[in-house]
Amino acid sequence: MTTGGTILGRQAGDRAFARRSFFFGSQTLRAYGLLAPLLLMIGLLLCAPIAFTVVVSFWTQVNLDLERTWTLANYVEAWTSPVYRTLLLRSLWISGSVTLLTVALAYPIAYYVAFYVHGRKLTWILILTIPFWTSYLLRVFAWKVILGFNGAINSGLKSVGLISEPLEFLLYNPIAVVITLTHAWMPFAILPIYVSLEKLDRSLIEAATDLGDGPMARFLRVTLPLSMPGVTAAALMIFIPTVGDYVTPQLVGGPDGLMIANAIGTQFGRSNNWPLGSALSLSSALIVTTLSLGYLWAARRAFEKVA
Repeated sequence: MTTGGTILGRQAGDRAFARRSFFFGSQTLRAYGLLAPLLLMIGLLLCAPIAFTVVVSFWTQVNLDLERTWTLANYVEAWTSPVYRTLLLRSLWISGSVTLLTVALAYPIAYYVAFYVHGRKLTWILILTIPFWTSYLLRVFAWKVILGFNGAINSGLKSVGLISEPLEFLLYNPIAVVITLTHAWMPFAILPIYVSLEKLDRSLIEAATDLGDGPMARFLRVTLPLSMPGVTAAALMIFIPTVGDYVTPQLVGGPDGLMIANAIGTQFGRSNNWPLGSALSLSSALIVTTLSLGYLWAARRAFEKVA
């Protein structure tokens, strides 16, 4: 009797397991069915263009025709040409400067909203996102007007008698690009840092106070290390896209402020040299990816040491 009951119990358990496996499989298929449009869109709009760019980068441009001869000549020119190397290094310098300046300016704002604003945080967040309400192109043009020879800064300085001639170094140089990009990407730095500070356990700060730490010691030992995930996310969100910025250097950078994206656009446009443009774009993407992964690794190691 006991043996028969055991067998029946096992059979019932096997049937229940089969039903669970069937339903689980059905749910899995249903989930993939819901994701199918998104996966298809990603494949068509992201993976397919990247694959096409990789293939074209190994072709040869002869006059206006593409010859499907596999060669590394495009990559050799992209990596050895002094012009492209200068543009890439300038792009990395500008993006790194923008990242450091933006995070340094965004952190105090996020800190104030997270710790000192209590009843109207939504209002403050809306105020911080005001730049998103206008076109990016309009904001770049606004800075071109502000920094121009007859712009707001030069006109104001001339009206108070501090200068007699317009300051020419304000526009059409890398500094103008850094200023414009810093303003344009500021909300992208404030919001992730604010979220990281808002989720910080306030009892840890109180414990540091009870142990005798002053305001600066509390910030350096508790607040800053625990907010580093937000700082890391903000830095990556700014550095990666600004390396490939095209509009800002074109409008306010001048010849000395052009970046690698402008050279890539020229190859795909006026020069009609798609293989070299593809090689330049993939080379810059590889360098940016390597630097970003290195930064993530270094930030993780530093956070582990602090924790």
